[in-house]
Amino acid sequence: MSVQDYGLPEIVSGDTNYVGLDNYTEILGDAYLWQTVLPNTLGFAFACVALTVVLGTLVALLLQRLGPLWRTITGSAIMMAWAMPAVTGTYVWIWLFDPLSGAVVGGLDSLGVVDAGDTNWFTSRLGFYAIATLNVVHHSFPFVAITVFAGLLTIPKELHEAAIVDGANAWQRFWSITVPTIKPIFMVVIILSTIWDFKVFVQLYLMPGGSGANRDVLNLGVWSYVESFAQRQYGMGSAIAVLLTLLLLGVTVVYIRTLFKESEEL
Repeated sequence: MSVQDYGLPEIVSGDTNYVGLDNYTEILGDAYLWQTVLPNTLGFAFACVALTVVLGTLVALLLQRLGPLWRTITGSAIMMAWAMPAVTGTYVWIWLFDPLSGAVVGGLDSLGVVDAGDTNWFTSRLGFYAIATLNVVHHSFPFVAITVFAGLLTIPKELHEAAIVDGANAWQRFWSITVPTIKPIFMVVIILSTIWDFKVFVQLYLMPGGSGANRDVLNLGVWSYVESFAQRQYGMGSAIAVLLTLLLLGVTVVYIRTLFKESEEL
């Protein structure tokens, strides 16, 4: 379909209209892709992956230090965030930052920081993606935390005890022992987080302006959907989806090659 000029007339008639690579040429020649959509997609994914891995790792280290009772309580609590449907979680974050009745705006208004009703972060490209990043990281970090925690349990205690005897502090022990030992686990969570965050759709589409009303906040996934089902340009939307798939494939290949290289060195 991405090599066709396929729209509502073609759906009705059942005919095909082959145009070759014209859709790709038009997309790649559109400044909107390079100045808005691609930076949104890459910047958002990078921020989400980095924050998710960092926060998840910190929580995993916390779980390692807790006793059995508090570890179970804390683990159950963070798993609630992972179990929450993306739609439900998104509407919670929308309510929190609602410009009229949101808890965040109301709290900041009471402190005199902002004026309720005059502050709408959803209309700003940076504000929109800041809220979306909080949403995605909140929903994603439990997976990283539990996975990294499982990896931490495989590290022999003798390694850390020997490092302590040698005078290594907590930071040095983390970088010299923890990271190298469970590096394959970090690679896996980074690969999966990258794939998930590159193709985030629900969390962006449901936010005010994210369904196409504000074209400054579209990423590749939402842009593909808008072109296909709002503009009825299914060929163009399919071409955008193919570009997103190729981008994800390229990122995955890089990470997998790195993972295999590390395995061969071990």
